[in-house]
Amino acid sequence: MLRPYKPHFLKGYSMWTRQEIEQHSVDMRQFADFRQSTLDNGMRIVEAYNSSGLTFNILPDRGLDIWQAFYNGLSLTWCAQGSPYPPDMGQEWLRQFNGGLLVTCGLTHVGHPETDSITGQWRDIHGLYSRLRATNVSVSRQWNAGNQYVIELKGVVCESMLFSEQLRLERTYTLTLGEPAIHIHDLVTNVGDMPSPLMVLYHFNVGFPLVGAGARLHTPDEKVVPRDDRAVPGLDAWPEYNAATPQYAEQVFLHHVKADHEGMSEALLARNNLGLSIRWDTRTLSYLTQWKNTRQGIYVCGIEPGNCWPEGRNMARDSGRLVMIEPGESQEFSCSLTMLGSAETIQACQQRINTLAQTGRAVQGCDVSGYPI
Repeated sequence: MLRPYKPHFLKGYSMWTRQEIEQHSVDMRQFADFRQSTLDNGMRIVEAYNSSGLTFNILPDRGLDIWQAFYNGLSLTWCAQGSPYPPDMGQEWLRQFNGGLLVTCGLTHVGHPETDSITGQWRDIHGLYSRLRATNVSVSRQWNAGNQYVIELKGVVCESMLFSEQLRLERTYTLTLGEPAIHIHDLVTNVGDMPSPLMVLYHFNVGFPLVGAGARLHTPDEKVVPRDDRAVPGLDAWPEYNAATPQYAEQVFLHHVKADHEGMSEALLARNNLGLSIRWDTRTLSYLTQWKNTRQGIYVCGIEPGNCWPEGRNMARDSGRLVMIEPGESQEFSCSLTMLGSAETIQACQQRINTLAQTGRAVQGCDVSGYPI
């Protein structure tokens, strides 16, 4: 089992004291909460806020993933027309894609649609997870020992099939009053009696105006590889984002990153004085995929930590990259997103990443052999 994940916060940030708040209010929901309600289409939705300028919506009926997100009123992600869509296994994954800040891919397949080379089973793009409904959704609220007000949203998502995989994911979102950050911790357990493939990828989708012409991605790379021939011409310009282009063909780049002595790595997407830092634990999320999709009208780009490449179970198995989870075994995954709203905080993040690129260690278990395909 992994040690508990320690969130990363911006140094020097201050907020009201507990005494000051309690002198002015008797209900902390005035300042921070996960507020649950139901949309007209019957889907559950959870509004998250914590007096930091960062607000977002969680969809319990779509894997407890994040849909819309805003920072000081600015949208952070792209949204599909008519979304959010109720889960429908009869529809193609692409027709069910809500956009949104987080779409979790997995839990047993990540990549293009494919037919299993052994069993003949057909799998849609990126697996079943994002169309699974969460149960046992609960919220806790408390002051911690450091006098920080912390709220947590927890829920359980199961991917299972009779005579097949029996996986249970327990997700926790953590917000701290005044911190413009989202902390995500997932515990996946194989509750069945047979080994199961485990492919997990956190599809963080960034939209305009955070990503647009002039935006740049910063990563502490050991190596960057194009996924396929389509991406080869864009390799020299992978960090840079251009203006929206009609019928732009997506490009995907695979990053073998470096991590610090605790196994943590960090990426930064910045444009003007707005930035998004993504930190993750590489000991279980050893891969980072970059999806560039600067197409007109559907301008949405992905920064995607995972325990796999989005290559499908067949290729992962054939290459020896496929992770298996044994009966009774649990694996933990942790990511943090932090908004940066000034040139100073963006520069400090860039410096951390530059230092990591110079002094960090290449992540173990990241295999780019066979690419580009």
